[in-house]
Amino acid sequence: MTRMVSAAAVVVATAMALPAQTLTTVHSFGRRGQGLRPNKLVQATDGNFYGTTYVGGVGACPRGCGTVFKITPGGSLKTLYSFCTQGEFPETCPDGYYPVVGLLQAANGDIYGTTSQGGANGSAGGTVFKITPAGKLTTLYGFCSQVIDAVCTDGLGPQGLVQATGGDFFGTTQDGGAYNRGTAFKITPDGKLTRLYSFCSQGHANCTDGAAPEAAVIQAADGDFYGTTNSGGAYGQGTVFSITPSGKLTTLYSFCPQAIADVCPDGQYPETSLVQAANGDFYGTTFYGGANGNYGTVFQITPSGVLTTLYSFCSETDCTDGADPALWLVLGNGEIYGTTGDYGANGQGGTIFKITPAGPPITLYSFCSQGVYPACTDGEGPGSLIQAANGDFYGTTFSGGANQICTENKYKYGCGTIFSLSPSPDGAVRAPATTLAGQ
Repeated sequence: MTRMVSAAAVVVATAMALPAQTLTTVHSFGRRGQGLRPNKLVQATDGNFYGTTYVGGVGACPRGCGTVFKITPGGSLKTLYSFCTQGEFPETCPDGYYPVVGLLQAANGDIYGTTSQGGANGSAGGTVFKITPAGKLTTLYGFCSQVIDAVCTDGLGPQGLVQATGGDFFGTTQDGGAYNRGTAFKITPDGKLTRLYSFCSQGHANCTDGAAPEAAVIQAADGDFYGTTNSGGAYGQGTVFSITPSGKLTTLYSFCPQAIADVCPDGQYPETSLVQAANGDFYGTTFYGGANGNYGTVFQITPSGVLTTLYSFCSETDCTDGADPALWLVLGNGEIYGTTGDYGANGQGGTIFKITPAGPPITLYSFCSQGVYPACTDGEGPGSLIQAANGDFYGTTFSGGANQICTENKYKYGCGTIFSLSPSPDGAVRAPATTLAGQ
């Protein structure tokens, strides 16, 4: 039951852009046998970065089934594992294929992740796996192992993991469950899975408790887990929820309580995980909605469910401030950093921005600054950022880069990049405009 339906306080101030920003392209994907379309990175205790690619590698899928890779801060990349190298796609990929989210390093030093499809018994439910830094992969669980009336009651399409303080992992699936609208689950390090909650348990016609979570949960300071659903809720536009380790779910906020001419000023369809700041509040984004139409928002929400819209994108002419913020925010240097997947100063490509609760965002970088779209050698469509141990931010772009070998609608695109960005107190980016090894 929704505890709080708050009118959003919409901030429509114009974003500020800093002049002549640069970033460093660490790696451009596209070499033979490598992965393509990278996801979010994680920095391990050995100082290297680990990640997945959605496609590519040497697996049996038409364009490769995705990979796990390691890359040094200096740009030397090694493919650790290619999915679905044994068997025939898609019937027999017991190790899974098409990972759509990033990885995490567990307390035992191994790296854990999920694939969105594949698994044992020829299912397309996806998997949970662990992989050592040396590249030895173990499939811990294949979803859709429990089927009732053609519904994968244990879940379908996992969306990432978080390791809880007790050592077990918690996550969500986008589909499946008792009502085929997604689940929240717990899984032990050795692969024993427990379904904690099936979304759409309340109000089966419109799923007032939310439906189709598209991002992992986080564990907050109070020990509970917090996350978002992409649809459902009291108004059908997505929710923010909390769930206890035992599976008791509370809907904290349902988006779009005050639609204005079919526009949701507080945002709609969140597709990302939350982050919790030191003040206890959470921050996140919505992919659509906002005061300026369907260009997305950044929001702040208290643990009790009071939501404030901090910024609505496309507040500037031609959306030079960016649009479609679909991925994780990151807290660094006392501020909130994030990316938008589209628009920016160059009309295409997306942006990197920073924002505080007190003011509008500052655009740090607009992608496609190098090359004419679609030949954006600096990348296009940035994903989530992480802050590395040295204080710099690292991230990926889903397309663009120096190697224009990926195709879509007869156009050639780059296959994605890894980049770094060095912050400074005034927000300027002072990373050298050079390309490191591994291009």
